[in-house]
Amino acid sequence: MPAGQELEAIRQVAIDYFEGMIYADVARLTNAFFPQALIVGHFRGALESDSVEAFAASVAAAGGPPPGTPYRAAIVSIDVAGDIASVKVTNDYLGTSFTDYLTMLKHQGRWRIVNKVFYDHAGDGTA
Repeated sequence: MPAGQELEAIRQVAIDYFEGMIYADVARLTNAFFPQALIVGHFRGALESDSVEAFAASVAAAGGPPPGTPYRAAIVSIDVAGDIASVKVTNDYLGTSFTDYLTMLKHQGRWRIVNKVFYDHAGDGTA
């Protein structure tokens, strides 16, 4: 796949992550992740280390606005080396602003998130 198509495929995974999380679309969210992915960071000062299933369950429990509702999220940077990528994103979710680093892997022709680390700007993630 040409470089431009690779970047667009990576961007689409990030959008699926944003919209799956923000709109509580669990199917779309889990589809963006490798099943064995890990989600780690401090949320409201407490360390969280979740599986995709646990993260998706918390997103479902939190609920979300109807699809199409405007939201604040951005892809800050994408760094690609072969079949791996590091994607820095920002987003507002659950009443706070986050910076996330999404590590992606292209496997069997498809990009997916294999690891997410996040910083909760309101929770002072230095705990």
